[in-house]
Amino acid sequence: MYPSRFRYEAPRSLDEALALLQQSGDEAKVLAGGQSLVPLLKLRFASPDLLVDINGIPGLDHHREDPDGTLHIGALCRHATLERSALLASKHPVMASAAPLIADPIVRNRGTLVGSLCHSDPQGDWASVLLALGGHVVAHGPSGRRTIPAAEFSVGPFQNALQPGEIAVEAVVPPPVGERSGSYLKLERRVGDFATAGVAIALETSGGRVLRAGIGLTGVGPSTIQAVAAEQALTGRLLDTDAIEEAATLAAEAAQPRSDHRGSAAYKRHVVATFVRRGLARREAVAA
Repeated sequence: MYPSRFRYEAPRSLDEALALLQQSGDEAKVLAGGQSLVPLLKLRFASPDLLVDINGIPGLDHHREDPDGTLHIGALCRHATLERSALLASKHPVMASAAPLIADPIVRNRGTLVGSLCHSDPQGDWASVLLALGGHVVAHGPSGRRTIPAAEFSVGPFQNALQPGEIAVEAVVPPPVGERSGSYLKLERRVGDFATAGVAIALETSGGRVLRAGIGLTGVGPSTIQAVAAEQALTGRLLDTDAIEEAATLAAEAAQPRSDHRGSAAYKRHVVATFVRRGLARREAVAA
């Protein structure tokens, strides 16, 4: 099937892009990597009147760290760039472990982290990672810039908190309050498949004690899930066997899976608990 007819614009500045969106409102779509949008267009699940291609706008392909440790990832920064990033490999272990697991090499070469967040697929990997890290999305619109916490950005399956006329220009990860560690674990039937279940674990510790814990769950609910009770069970504690087991149990309880061709609901809960144990035990071994 071919996409329905649409107008195509390739603005050369953010102001020009915003002006185009303001003219068309919710009848326009923004194109960055296109790895989610183009299939929707071909299936006619999306039929915008206007397609605004932001790839010609300079200054949106960055990933950089401020002196205080804040990480900025621009709207045009590709998955593949993050996969090869020395900055992520050295200072951002959760993101570094997730980057090679995003879809397949073809998608990673064009797709973007911010675009994945905007797509708001319940099985999107980056949303869980940003949620676990306590990050936020920066949106630019007619009224200027605003920040949207990761916990509030996805408002439902394939629905985000952007207002008509707004563009998500970057994702931001705050600096750690202690030593940062963590990982992203994903079960997939084959390379490039959506997650049967995925778990992002982000820890910030000092002297072996957890100062902050973040746990995001992928593919086990109608949207990305923050395992709040599991995070609270870890905060302020030494990362011992009892703490790990309690967090694993609470994370599995937070999951809201449905049985499907990838597995039963009980199986997916079991995977969540196993991944939390495995991810936290890895940190325990490092701390020891």
